[in-house]
Amino acid sequence: MKGNYADMKKYNFTQELANQINNYQSIDAFYTKIMKTVEPANIGFMYIEPGGVVGMHEAPVPQLFIVIQGEGWVCGENQEKVMIKTGEGVLWQTGEAHESRSDSGLTALVIQSEQINLA
Repeated sequence: MKGNYADMKKYNFTQELANQINNYQSIDAFYTKIMKTVEPANIGFMYIEPGGVVGMHEAPVPQLFIVIQGEGWVCGENQEKVMIKTGEGVLWQTGEAHESRSDSGLTALVIQSEQINLA
């Protein structure tokens, strides 16, 4: 699922879109490629506690924000809230202002790099 919210794009990384691993005598295992880096990348986890917020700020470089547990919402300068849950991600481009919040808490994998090429 890919939708356009101004410049921010939403992506789906759930198992339904993954490829089954058939090598190595694998059973019921699946893989979803997220991206390939050309430039160095910062990769980390972001934890937003229930009721937490990462306030409005501009992305210093392209940022990929993938929820791996929980749910919340993100928005850009237009303040339009986009719900995001486990297995979904958004990509913000350099200079794009954005905010992230969660009423129930969420954990996200965050990848930042000068160049992000999604699979």
